[in-house]
Amino acid sequence: QVQLVESGGGSVQAGGSLRLSCAASGYSVSSYSMGWFRQAPGKEREGVAGISIGGTTYYAGSVKGRFTISRDNAEKTLYLQMNSLKPEDSAMYYCAASQRAPWPWFVLLRDTFYDYWGQGTQVTISS
Repeated sequence: QVQLVESGGGSVQAGGSLRLSCAASGYSVSSYSMGWFRQAPGKEREGVAGISIGGTTYYAGSVKGRFTISRDNAEKTLYLQMNSLKPEDSAMYYCAASQRAPWPWFVLLRDTFYDYWGQGTQVTISS
């Protein structure tokens, strides 16, 4: 059974950094495409970053250059390093996993691509 558990959220000031983690159990992170999503109150869930089985990464324009998605296969963990945080980055952040290979790459940012979801971790950025 695939389980995903996010951690690392918190409250920081604008300009600060956070690193989110997503611990996977029941499978190897290297054998799944994985992604990070976020949802702010009153807004739709949006894809932030994704990584394919082969390691190709894809980012939303709003975070490109500030966020980095990576994974540690040995630790079975997916990460999202978030730098230069802005108040508009405040949201609940979720990780997700898919057994499919993404094509075109932008499907990594579509929630319909994913089969498994974590419960989320809250990120709050103050100005």
